[in-house]
Amino acid sequence: MSNSDKAIRTTYFSILTNFLLALVKWLAGYFGHSHALIADAIESTADIFSSFLVLLGLKYSKRPADQTHPYGHGRIEPLITFIVVIFLIVSAFIIAKESIHNIQTPHEAPKSWTLYVLGAIIIWKEISFRVIMRRSKKLNSTSLKADAWHHRSDAITSVAAFIGISVALIFGEGYESADDWAALLASGLIIYNCYGIFRPALAEIMDENRYEELEEEVRQHSLHVAGVELIEKCYIRKIGMLFQIDLHAVVNPNLSVREGHAIAHDLKDYLIANLDNIGNVFVHIEPFEED
Repeated sequence: MSNSDKAIRTTYFSILTNFLLALVKWLAGYFGHSHALIADAIESTADIFSSFLVLLGLKYSKRPADQTHPYGHGRIEPLITFIVVIFLIVSAFIIAKESIHNIQTPHEAPKSWTLYVLGAIIIWKEISFRVIMRRSKKLNSTSLKADAWHHRSDAITSVAAFIGISVALIFGEGYESADDWAALLASGLIIYNCYGIFRPALAEIMDENRYEELEEEVRQHSLHVAGVELIEKCYIRKIGMLFQIDLHAVVNPNLSVREGHAIAHDLKDYLIANLDNIGNVFVHIEPFEED
């Protein structure tokens, strides 16, 4: 199974999880009189649509390189991540708006049983976050990482709701709006987390050279190839789940063009075979010159 297929399977898991939890939250929030749970349900509903976007993006990114997309279709991943961030921000503002309205409107305290529902949701969401985040790192997927952070933000919203409902139940009359304040706080935390999702995607689409560990691995592995004296330059960019590497390999200046060309091919093949998630390697041959 390819990395893309594994990522797609993970996204199906995310969609199913979000659908079931959104349904539970809507029902528990409505019958349990908890505005924080309803706000939480709004966020989970937005997660369903964002997970569908991630799924579509991953399927599109699987398309092979063609004449108009010689580097493949992986750039769709950070673009989808931007849309997911927008979904999160819109969800946060909807939650904040509803929370402010509910704070100003007298209402009865939430039911105590909603705490059990929230406790189970928090545990499940944190597990989902860890599973999907681990998979996103393994598969090197930006959009899957954004989807994982959706689960974490959902867990944060649920924790805030749990605290708010607990305060409302413990202190009783006059504290009914505690869960609304909790939902308002959660919306701020979601906005804060958006930056952590947005920044890596922006770096990817701007071709930032920020892969120091991989660069060091490339330099060390390159010296194992016969004929390579040293690596002068090494530039790395990420496209989808794969890395594209541009190298300047220094070789003996007395070699023929044919011999230099063969070394370049050997170097490319060696790096792709020995390093993970390498899509392509472009090698420029430089003559060795003593100072």
